[in-house]
Amino acid sequence: MKIGMILDAIYPSDARVTNECEELIKNGHEVYLFCVSFQKNYIKSEIINGIKVRRYYCSSLTYKLSALANDFPLYSILMKSKIKDFVNKNNIDRMHIHDIQIVKAAVDVCKKYNLKYTLDLHENRHEIMKSYKHVNSFFGKLLISFKRWKKAEEKYVSKAEKVIVVTNQAKKEITERCKISNENVVVYPNTVKKSFYQNKDYDHDLKKKYANNYVLLYIGNTSKRRGLDTVLDSMISLAKEVPEIKLIIIGKSSYDHKIKSKINRLKISSLVDFVGWQKEEDLYKYLLISDIGLSPLYRNQHHDTTYANKIFQYISFNVPLLCSNSTAQAELVSKFNCGKIFKEKSVEDFISNLLLMIKNKELYSKLQNNCYDAISKLNNSVVSKDLIKIYE
Repeated sequence: MKIGMILDAIYPSDARVTNECEELIKNGHEVYLFCVSFQKNYIKSEIINGIKVRRYYCSSLTYKLSALANDFPLYSILMKSKIKDFVNKNNIDRMHIHDIQIVKAAVDVCKKYNLKYTLDLHENRHEIMKSYKHVNSFFGKLLISFKRWKKAEEKYVSKAEKVIVVTNQAKKEITERCKISNENVVVYPNTVKKSFYQNKDYDHDLKKKYANNYVLLYIGNTSKRRGLDTVLDSMISLAKEVPEIKLIIIGKSSYDHKIKSKINRLKISSLVDFVGWQKEEDLYKYLLISDIGLSPLYRNQHHDTTYANKIFQYISFNVPLLCSNSTAQAELVSKFNCGKIFKEKSVEDFISNLLLMIKNKELYSKLQNNCYDAISKLNNSVVSKDLIKIYE
């Protein structure tokens, strides 16, 4: 089957999309990936690990219109012609649409060519939008309606042949809200491939640099809702108990200047290394020298129904987690007993649980062993089985 993946983003950039494509290819399908380029000089067509990538130019102005995709039709109109060209040139048999902002354009093309489609929801879009700076601006509040985005999601979910979500919590929420059958919804978490964590060796410079440290690792988006303020506010107290402690932050966001300002204001620069964004293929270097992985998310409806990719990155290297009580990640950690859970935003609870993990060696060893067991059941080869069934 020729499967047309629709992604309104640059590629390669999304590990979830790559994992899905590669598993489908392993199972005998041809996968064509529609994606965009913001540069006028770009490679229009190439094959990456068997994925037949087809790029279409999208100006930055056009892309910004995606924020209004379910409020005003211009973005969908502009993207529809590109998707139509993609389907025609590649003789697509079935569509796999990633996220809600491009869904109208893609579904209109599906109607024209009588194609079934799978809707792949990476996140709770209408909820996460509430935290976006541009949405909360004067014009954002004037032009963008969360209710319209929510209704659009419900409309296209109800018409999809299958829907893919990230967690069981998201499945429960969307089946109840959209009144669709459980059988129509597949859970596919943002996990990792075996190649991400197998046969990796230490970066000797990094190993030497942090040889005398107890390393806390944070990977991912650093926006305020990700909860790093809780971690930073704990560092002075933690250093009194564990002088060798070191926090490594890998990631970036528009909130970085406030994080760096706080580090300076608290005078904890000797305790924190803000590395910035790193390529996924280089993350293993930091995971191998880390003792505890952090996911201090603030709770909201989006975070309660999604997993961050970092969860699986940590456990794949047997790095126990300390995570907030955001529902989805807390339930996963509890199920596999591969870390500890603290109350979101609570510095005291964060410190208490972290010190327990550090000082109780027997507990820490047990959590490490459970990470190994967890990833054996949660790696991409295992969790992709239900994805494969969609296209049988």
